[in-house]
Amino acid sequence: MSIVTNRKALYEYHVLEEFEAGIVLLGSEVKSIRMGNVTLTDSFIYLKSGEVWIKNFKVSRYKQTHLSEKHDEGREKKLLLTKIQIVKISRMMEDKGTTCVPLSVFSKNNKLKVKIGVVKGKKLYDKRQSIKERDIKRELQRGL
Repeated sequence: MSIVTNRKALYEYHVLEEFEAGIVLLGSEVKSIRMGNVTLTDSFIYLKSGEVWIKNFKVSRYKQTHLSEKHDEGREKKLLLTKIQIVKISRMMEDKGTTCVPLSVFSKNNKLKVKIGVVKGKKLYDKRQSIKERDIKRELQRGL
């Protein structure tokens, strides 16, 4: 069940490969994400000393949290991946023009997961093609 999707990333980039990662969160962050109070736009993923981290992944404060237990909205969060996946991502990111961005946040077996993608930027004509395909799909749906 998808909670939030990064539509901007899907428009701006070609997805080369997708990975499913766990995420280290606090209790109030989990409750807030389940309510949909999360922003994926402008967030990105980077590698630091053999670990994968996500930055600009903003989780709004949960309203019913005690004042002393509130979390920092913009803190960097660690992603949980296997060593093989981390090596694969780092090798793919060595290529020029590739980066790693979160594509969606979803719940699987009552655990929150982040779908991350190793992506390459689209050219302007690719973006126009994406818009054209989207418009055709809309018109087909209206026709049915």
